Amino acid sequence: MSKRWFKRKLYGWGWYPCSIEGWVITIVFGFLIGFSIANGQNIFFIILLIIGLFGVCYSKGESPRWSWGKR
Repeated sequence: MSKRWFKRKLYGWGWYPCSIEGWVITIVFGFLIGFSIANGQNIFFIILLIIGLFGVCYSKGESPRWSWGKR
């Protein structure tokens, strides 16, 4: 199995970056969202960015599930 880029959150549902690759993806995502908002991009582009980040997290991270503080 390849190295995971994102880990499942301890509480709730979602991921957080746990490797250099995960942090790079997260920072690039934040930059692109900020750039899109500053330049008045269409909301469709922002939705595509969010779907893309979700896809990367799903494919390179732990399987998502709701967590109440236990792994």
